Amino acid sequence: MSQAYNPQQIELEAQRYWEENRCFNVTEDESREKYYCLSMFPYPSGQLHMGHVRNYSIGDVLSRFMRMQGKNVLQPMGWDAFGLPAENAAMKHQVAPGKWTRENISYMRDQLKRLGFAYDWDREIATCDPDYYRWEQWLFTRLFEKGVVYKKNAIVNWDPVDQTVLANEQVINGRGWRSDALVERKEIPQWFLKITDYAEELLTDLEQLDGWPEQVRIMQKNWIGRSEGAEISFAVVDTDEVNGETVKVFTTRPDTLMGASYVAVAAEHPLCLKMAENNARLQDFIAEAKVMSTAEADMETMEKKGMDIGLKAIHPLTGEQLPVYTANFVLMGYGEGAVMSVPAHDQRDYEFAQKYGLPIKQVIAPAEGSDDLNCDLEQQAFTEQGVLVNSSEFDGLTSLEAMSKIPEALEKINKGSKRVQYRLRDWGVSRQRYWGTPIPIINCPECGSLPVPEADLPVILPVDVVITGEGSPIKSMPEFYQCKCPECGADAERETDTFDTFMESSWYYARYCSPGNDKAMLDDRAKYWGPVDQYVGGIEHAILHLLYSRFFHKLMRDEGLVDGDEPFKNLLTQGMVLKDGAKMSKSKGNTVDPQGIIDKYGADTARLFMMYAAPPEQSLEWSDSGVEGQFKFLKRLWKTVTEHIAAGSVVSLNIELLDKDGKKLRHKLHQTISAVEDDIGRRHTFNTAIAKVRELLNMMDKMSAALDKSEQGRALKQNVLEHVLLMLSPIIPHISHRLWQLMGHDGAIVDELWPQVDESALVEESIQYIIQVNGKLRDKLEVSADTDKQSIEKLALETAGAIRNIEGKTIRKVIVVPGKLVNIVAN
Repeated sequence: MSQAYNPQQIELEAQRYWEENRCFNVTEDESREKYYCLSMFPYPSGQLHMGHVRNYSIGDVLSRFMRMQGKNVLQPMGWDAFGLPAENAAMKHQVAPGKWTRENISYMRDQLKRLGFAYDWDREIATCDPDYYRWEQWLFTRLFEKGVVYKKNAIVNWDPVDQTVLANEQVINGRGWRSDALVERKEIPQWFLKITDYAEELLTDLEQLDGWPEQVRIMQKNWIGRSEGAEISFAVVDTDEVNGETVKVFTTRPDTLMGASYVAVAAEHPLCLKMAENNARLQDFIAEAKVMSTAEADMETMEKKGMDIGLKAIHPLTGEQLPVYTANFVLMGYGEGAVMSVPAHDQRDYEFAQKYGLPIKQVIAPAEGSDDLNCDLEQQAFTEQGVLVNSSEFDGLTSLEAMSKIPEALEKINKGSKRVQYRLRDWGVSRQRYWGTPIPIINCPECGSLPVPEADLPVILPVDVVITGEGSPIKSMPEFYQCKCPECGADAERETDTFDTFMESSWYYARYCSPGNDKAMLDDRAKYWGPVDQYVGGIEHAILHLLYSRFFHKLMRDEGLVDGDEPFKNLLTQGMVLKDGAKMSKSKGNTVDPQGIIDKYGADTARLFMMYAAPPEQSLEWSDSGVEGQFKFLKRLWKTVTEHIAAGSVVSLNIELLDKDGKKLRHKLHQTISAVEDDIGRRHTFNTAIAKVRELLNMMDKMSAALDKSEQGRALKQNVLEHVLLMLSPIIPHISHRLWQLMGHDGAIVDELWPQVDESALVEESIQYIIQVNGKLRDKLEVSADTDKQSIEKLALETAGAIRNIEGKTIRKVIVVPGKLVNIVAN
């Protein structure tokens, strides 16, 4: 019984028990409240990092805790298996991406099992499995038929070496993040999902998500970016090059229309391209714009450049002819690729006008009584709202009034109207990469683009390939792309682009709920488990992954596959794991291998450190001494319990026979049970829960010698230790499993319910008061809990410390703070 704590042996035995008894494999049960806890699934990069350990430990603690609440708990795990890193690794290691991915999954699965996470492994998915992505392809074909999918040419960042599209964030100083090649702005055909059709719903449904961090909801709201304003049409003066053209712009400040002095269009705008055909300087400007970073942060700070393209736009109300410029701050992918420029009332337009000598015409003046009366157009633009001036019949209107009146005037002459616009753009899902889900489209020269018939799904990605880094290998595999048109039977070609990997991660939470179904994407089991009750993941996924998942859920809802409007009821965004003040990364050489910690200290130590070192939403600083400290605590817990067991059997606890100190300890026990339940279940402050259990153990340790002297003392000690194991079992399940067995229980602790609080134990029989004289501690007083205020005052004045310090003084006041202290004011 006195053997040393051996975490490796204990943990393997516990894990074997859970697996053999299928403890975490669940089915639907309408008689029980369900609880679906999900942590964001990992990319199988090869090995877990400490960020994974923290994320999955949080989810596991919550899952085990909710299981102890009697709920039917689902906690699945899988693999976000597609993506560019596998292609890069394939080139580096000369191994096919599929093989590399499968090997990584196998290793990382073993790591997760070694950490003791309570997953239902029967539901495991890997997004690179055809059995998974076939349903993604099926839904895409359904959306194609409903008109939610479309294809159009789009301007993208093109890496000419890697032969692929890059996200703005992957363009660094105009070069590809991997190849270092100069990136081009290129127009290529792309498939899109109409997420903009759901923009208003995505925005308004954020109000339903009161279980999400406010920061995340604000980030999504800003990303969707709802703006009210006006769409305005500027007719273009006919020239030899253009005839009957119109430039459409959207503005949130139609009140400033009368101050427009030029129109700016993107370098890729059709008018600019047309005028560049015989203009070498304009061609050079367009070429320069093609390699410019379009990341928002870069565009904010870059030098504003432009060029007159040789056209005039007619002001819709004044008839004035305004020059048309191309400007590097206007992007074709936003709105119509054109803006009206009002230098007097927009700082960016002001700086551009100053640089190129364009008119700056004031049309808004500060309103009387306004806080901001400073309008010096010699220095900067006046960007506040105010009163209209130099605006013809609109003079004297407030900005607010003009924002309605001017669009109304435009609408009467068919040159504009009120409009709501969103910053959100349709989701481009095409990727010119290999390791992803094939887009299920057939391109026929006669019939155009058609969805792959359902009977021919899935379109399986070939896995026996060689990655060279020069484009996708399936583009040079006729055995993959050559096919027949499903409509006319003529020779046709499969789409060789693959889906953005956000597609796979946007619906995996639902597929976990319908494992093994090869007849449908989802079934009624998904309606039982949905929505996810608790989602856990990093704040870096606050926008794209979560927004796309919300969108995908609404698509599946409209297809009748799921119930409800939202996929995730509650969201917990855990902080990063830092070392030496910086995020752990291989490039910084400050990573810690979880496997090394497990091998040296055991999984429970790793889990305990992750839960104790910081609240989950905050960053956690890695500390070797902190890990050692948690290991020492587990050894102490092991020693305390095994020594207690070795001292012999115990009688049943009879609370009526407890002495005063015993009742105090039992009061502390049930106070702790109540507080820890709230800390874990509601507040998710696992660190304070652990601290409170330690306080309880410390109190028991101080009383240990006295408790061991009596049968009821030992019975109380047994009771405290059993409850300590129950409270800590979600956090340190392996040692709790073994010690529970050693304490003589037939069943496993994993099947126990959370301990009930005895309300009567929370009622204190006596209360200790601090006695102060003029604010300084002078004595202590213990009284019955039902002692009245007058008696407490009298007893306080009779304590030795009070008598000694008020002798010869006049008592001015006696202040009683109920349950805390008595302060005697005397001079």
